Amino acid sequence: MAVGSDLVEVERIRRVYRRHPERFLERHFAPAEQAYALAAADPAPRLAARWAAKEAFAKVWPERLGWREVWVAHEGPRPVLRFAPGLQAELERRRWRAHLTLSHERGYALAVVILEAVTHPSPSGR
Repeated sequence: MAVGSDLVEVERIRRVYRRHPERFLERHFAPAEQAYALAAADPAPRLAARWAAKEAFAKVWPERLGWREVWVAHEGPRPVLRFAPGLQAELERRRWRAHLTLSHERGYALAVVILEAVTHPSPSGR
């Protein structure tokens, strides 16, 4: 098991987004993440939480990653990590599962990722 966390200042993400909105979104966020963030009046907290999730996952993954190889999706109200096909295949080969929690409050966004070794498949297959 490995645990990674990341705390991001929302204002830092807001400044970068305001300077280079299209480039920032295209380089760092999957289309679904972009749509979710841009649906809010202020996308910065949602972008910051997703940035933190990517950083937290990078802290538990043993190899370098691209920003768009990992993204945040939702299963109902619960945030979950999704992966590019090659990374997903590697997680399955290693029998690892990633868990995610996100929070943002006032000026900060936090993500915690737990990378778990799967010894028995769960009933849902995840």
